[in-house]
Amino acid sequence: MTTNRASARFEALRIAGSRSPKVFKKSFASPHDVNLKASEYFGCNTFSFEMMEKKLSHSDIATLREFATSNKPLSLDLATKVAEAVREWAIYRGATHYCHWFQPQTGATAEKHDAFFSFDKNGNAVERFTGKELIQSEPDASSFPSGGVRATFEARGYTAWDASSPMFLMESENGMTLCVPSLFISYNGEALDEKTPLLRSLAALNKAATESLKLLGHDAKHVIASAGPEQEYFVCDEALFNLRPDLLLAGRTLLGRSPPRGQQLEDHYFGSIKPRILSFMMESEHELYKLGVPCKTRHNEVAPSQCEMAPIFENANVAADHNQLVLEVLRTVARRHQLQVLFHEKPYAGINGSGKHVNWSLADNHGHNMLEPGDSPMDNIRFLWFLAGTIKAVNTYATLLRMSIASAGNDFRLGANEAPPAIISCFLGDTLTEVVQKLTTAGGGNLTDRAKNINLDLARVPEIARDNTDRNRTSPFAFTGNKFEFRAVGASASISPSLTYLNAAVATCLNEMNDQLRKVSSRPTQEDVLKLIVETFNEHKRVCFEGNGYSAEWHKEAEKRGLPNIRTTPEALAAIRDPKNKSMLSAIGVHRGEEAEARYNVKLERYIKVRMIELETLQEMLSTDVFPAAIAHTRILAQSAASLKAAMGGVPQEIENQLKMASDLTSKLATAKDKLSGFIDQCSAIHDEPKLAAKIAAEGMPMMEEVRKVSDQLENLVDDQLWALPKYREMLYVM
Repeated sequence: MTTNRASARFEALRIAGSRSPKVFKKSFASPHDVNLKASEYFGCNTFSFEMMEKKLSHSDIATLREFATSNKPLSLDLATKVAEAVREWAIYRGATHYCHWFQPQTGATAEKHDAFFSFDKNGNAVERFTGKELIQSEPDASSFPSGGVRATFEARGYTAWDASSPMFLMESENGMTLCVPSLFISYNGEALDEKTPLLRSLAALNKAATESLKLLGHDAKHVIASAGPEQEYFVCDEALFNLRPDLLLAGRTLLGRSPPRGQQLEDHYFGSIKPRILSFMMESEHELYKLGVPCKTRHNEVAPSQCEMAPIFENANVAADHNQLVLEVLRTVARRHQLQVLFHEKPYAGINGSGKHVNWSLADNHGHNMLEPGDSPMDNIRFLWFLAGTIKAVNTYATLLRMSIASAGNDFRLGANEAPPAIISCFLGDTLTEVVQKLTTAGGGNLTDRAKNINLDLARVPEIARDNTDRNRTSPFAFTGNKFEFRAVGASASISPSLTYLNAAVATCLNEMNDQLRKVSSRPTQEDVLKLIVETFNEHKRVCFEGNGYSAEWHKEAEKRGLPNIRTTPEALAAIRDPKNKSMLSAIGVHRGEEAEARYNVKLERYIKVRMIELETLQEMLSTDVFPAAIAHTRILAQSAASLKAAMGGVPQEIENQLKMASDLTSKLATAKDKLSGFIDQCSAIHDEPKLAAKIAAEGMPMMEEVRKVSDQLENLVDDQLWALPKYREMLYVM
């Protein structure tokens, strides 16, 4: 006989199994637009520069474009013109409200909607949106994570328009809202968001890289960092999702036995996409195209019900905004299809987790990619210079890069034979490794045949074959032909922090190389440049590794090389307090005053809160789901044994064994549950956050795994009719 909770599970399974793919209608202003190609409606909900050109003068557009790359002050007069133009456009499209759309240190976005509706001086109702309202708004700064920068009684904060990222219309069933991408700062000017440090890092990188190009003999007005974040995620039917308290509250399954069939058949990766999921993907892409997000690729990932989407490269700041929109749109559209999207790095134990591979490169205003070999010796000197500067940055600031990807969720994924290890290293590929090796040893000679005998005589700068690298999925920072792929970023994370600290590190190292080169000569020769490139490679090539990052041998080798192996988030977060890192971030202008310390406080507090939610959710699930099922199963077995003994004078050995096993596991679970409750009480009494975080990482996580092990054994033993929690086989395969 099923319990009420177990009955709900079987009803959810029935519902999930009976759903059909949802047919969606493309939403446009006109019904005649339904057959438009993606290229014809791409960005129709964004107020792009192309849209502005229809509303503003050429000189105003030129000023705005300059502002977007230089961050020079914007006049109120021009802001007023933009505000009037965007108001007219947005209201024509059906918008009634606007908001400053910003990214507090929560990993998500925030918005406060204000109506265009107002009154004129005669008391008549009008729609109004002024330049002042466009430039600045005032949300409550004390209600967001600040790390001590803002107290509860210090509520004033400001959002400020970021003109380098296009405004957009967010659609809902009942209308549209104009969203203004914005920075978020305190009353005293401290950065409270993820965007402000990113913009500062981009400005620093632009300055350093442009100066490098001038020293190398190239004419460039500016250099931008571009990014293309690949987004992995899981999908689950909402009826099953809603019966899992752990997915609802913690984003991952705290309990659950791996099914006999997981990903071992290797048949899911790039496999045929299930119709329901494909329908959801197609509608998501449609909505994202309207928002100007350049979705390019969709496919099944390695694990069952795991998917990936990837965009075309964009300016890093816009890419960061667009990735946040990807998360929002996927969640929203999934619900229309009775699905839930799981962005947690490890929603299911025993199968691959999800990451966010952030592809990163640099380009000047002429469109030249700094990380792509060229057709001339000058181009290849430029390539080797920026390659050397990036390797120097990864080696010098490895702990900072490790900190940038640290989170409670990513701790499950890094180094778990499915994602790069926690050791930060670079992969260059065979050809570039050989180039570096020959440059730093013999100083000349020929490469192997695979590179078409490229001559490496330093008197003639090497011609380097394009896209001549393999891919190494075990490397956290891999060169892939004309870019680096930061593969260690977590799926749920904003890409802004990882880009911020990478940009800052590279900018700092380029500045140091620029200074070294200027000391040699005010007009350095190719030989001067190559000599410094060789010295840089020699000093920092220890961070380069071409082998299997999952292997135990690499961990030993990394230790010999002196590379840090930071395994947990509490350890990793300490890097931002390291005087070397803190000084660099201050000098480059990414963090000011106490901002670095505040970031540490925010991230540490978030780690503790996430883990405490997990611990308390696990405690509740044991009490309300697992324990009742175990006791009910034991009671049924005991009743069966008593009945058989009365009727037959004895109990079959199998019943005896089952009863003993159920009793033993229930007893173990009771002990583990008491231990867990005691640990939660201990944590509640600790007010020193670094100590509490370290305790949770060292003791709490093994304890949770111990509880899980016993619970999963019970799941395999208890009558399926009594088990209330949807099982892995159901969440992963019933779609």
